[in-house]
Amino acid sequence: MSPTTLPAGPDHGHVTFLGAGPGDPGLLTLRAVEALANADVLVAEHEVLDVVRAHARQGVAELNTELDTPIGSTYPGTGTPQLTVVDGASTTAGAPAVRDAAHLVMEAARGGRRVVRAVSGDPGLDAYAAEEMLACARAGVPFEVVPGVAAAVGVPAYAGVPLRDAQGADVRFVDARTASDRCWTEVGASDGTVVVSTTLDSVAAAAGELVAAGRKPDTPLTVTIAGTTTRQRTWSATLGTIAQTFKQGKVLPSPDGGRPVIAVVGERFAAAQREQLSWFENKPLFGWRVLVPRTKEQSASLSDRLRSYGAVPHEVPTIAVEPPRTPQQMERAVKGLVTGRYEWIAFTSVNAVKAVREKFEEYGLDARAFAGIKVAAVGEQTAKALVAFGVKPDLVPSGEQSAAGLLDDWPPYDPVFDPIDRVFLPRADIATETLVAGLIELGWEVDDVTAYRTVRASPPPQETREAIKGGGFDAVLFTSSSTVRNLVGIAGKPHNVTVIACIGPATAKTAEEHGLRVDVMAPEPSVLKLAEALADFGLRRRASAVESGDPVTRPSERRPGARRRRTT
Repeated sequence: MSPTTLPAGPDHGHVTFLGAGPGDPGLLTLRAVEALANADVLVAEHEVLDVVRAHARQGVAELNTELDTPIGSTYPGTGTPQLTVVDGASTTAGAPAVRDAAHLVMEAARGGRRVVRAVSGDPGLDAYAAEEMLACARAGVPFEVVPGVAAAVGVPAYAGVPLRDAQGADVRFVDARTASDRCWTEVGASDGTVVVSTTLDSVAAAAGELVAAGRKPDTPLTVTIAGTTTRQRTWSATLGTIAQTFKQGKVLPSPDGGRPVIAVVGERFAAAQREQLSWFENKPLFGWRVLVPRTKEQSASLSDRLRSYGAVPHEVPTIAVEPPRTPQQMERAVKGLVTGRYEWIAFTSVNAVKAVREKFEEYGLDARAFAGIKVAAVGEQTAKALVAFGVKPDLVPSGEQSAAGLLDDWPPYDPVFDPIDRVFLPRADIATETLVAGLIELGWEVDDVTAYRTVRASPPPQETREAIKGGGFDAVLFTSSSTVRNLVGIAGKPHNVTVIACIGPATAKTAEEHGLRVDVMAPEPSVLKLAEALADFGLRRRASAVESGDPVTRPSERRPGARRRRTT
C-alpha cells in the first residue's frame, strides 16, 4: 500500500508533512502530487499554498497558517474551526508558534480527515515542522514525511552555481538567522563552499561574519532572491564588494525586514562560469509578463508553453463563449448525426468540439455516435480535443490550418462513392462563410449550424487595464482578429513598448488597423508556434544586447520614450 494512501483513523485522521520545494511548482515530487490528490485539508503559508493547490482535488479545504480562518471553504459537516494561529516565521520565541501550528494541524486531522501540511523546501530542514511531527506523535496522530527539494540546494542549481567541482570540496550549509559564533568560525576556517540562508538585508552582515572568521574579502559570492521562480535574480560579487554591488544596483532594504535569499560563497566558481551555467535566467522570455487574451479554457496550453520559456503569462479573457440563443437547430443536427443524415462533420475550433460534446452528454450519447461519419478538424488543438472525446479525425489540413487549408484537401462530392451529400458544420455565430462557400462549390450540401456564440468578455480589473495601457506587459499574443478588437474594446490599446505577436496575417492586419505595430508573427496558425516565435524573438533580442555589451532587459524596462525597433 502506498504511504500516501494509508487509511486514516476515525478520530485522528492522517497528516502528511510535505516539502513543497523552493518555489517552482514543477519541483514537486510524484509522491507529493499523489498526497495532494488525496488530501481533505491543506495547511500552509500563503506562498506555499499557491504552489501546491493546483494538484489538490476540487473542494479541498485550505488553511493558511498566517490567518485564523480557512480560505474559500470549510470542513464538511463541521463548520469553521475557531483556531488561534500564529505564523511561525514571525515568532522568534518558538514555543507559542509551535503549539499553535501543531494545534491547527491536529484539529484539521480530526474526524478521519487527511491533512497535508506543506512547508517550503524540505520538512527535514524546517524546525517548526519537526516540532509539529513530535506533537502528532505524542497525540497518536499518524503521519508521514514526503521530502522536497531544499532551497539551499535547488536555488543554486537554478542560478547556475555548482556547489562542487571535480576536486569534491566540502559544502557547508549555514542559516545566518540562527548561526552561532562557533558556526561562523568553523565555516570561516574551511576553504570549501558555503551556502548561506539569510535575508536580503542581512547579506552584507553575513559576508562580514565570514571575513571576520578568516575568509578572504575577494572570495567569490553569488546572492539569489526568489530562486526557482520567474522573479529570480542573482548578483555576483565578492565578500568584500557585495555591499557596494547592492548600493550601485539600488537594491533597497525591504520594508518587511528582508526577503529570504540564498548566498553561495566559494573559491571554485567565478562570475564568468555562472554566465555559462545560468540556464534558468537565460531562458528566452525569462521574467517577461505576457498577456494572453483568450478564453480561459483555450489559454491553458499556450500559458504552459510560455512558462517553459520563462515567461509569466497573464490570462485575460476577451471572449466569452455562450450557447446559441435558439438551440433547436443544434438539437436537430445532433439527432441527424445519429439517424445517418450526414456524410461528414467538420470542426473548426475547440469550442465547436466542446459544444457538440456537451449536447451529446445531454442526450446520453458518446463518441460511438460518430460511427460511419467522416470527421474533419482544423488545427492541432481541435484535433486533440476530438481525440480526448474518443474520435480520431479522418481529415486534418496538410498545409495551412485554416478553412482555406481544409478546402484544399477536401474531396469533391462523388455520387458513386458518397452515399450522402450533406456536411454538418457546427460553428460560432460570427464565423466567416469561406468554408461553407467552398464546400458548396465542391458539390456538398452544408448544414451551417450555430453551435455557440462568442461575446465580448467583461473588462479586466483596473490594475490590468492600467498595465496594458501603461507598458506594464512585455508582450501580448493575439490569436485571432476578434481578440484584437475585444482587448482594445474592453481594456484599451497596448503601450508602444509592448511586443505585439500575432498568429497569422489576418490577425496582424487587424492589429495594424488598430494602430499596433506587429513585431512577431507565427510561421503557421498554431498557438504553440506563436509562443515559439515569441521565444525566438526574445532570444534574438537577448543575443543582440549581449553582443553590444548592453544589459539584458525586458521590453517593459525600456526607458520612457524609447522607440521600439522591429526585429526580423
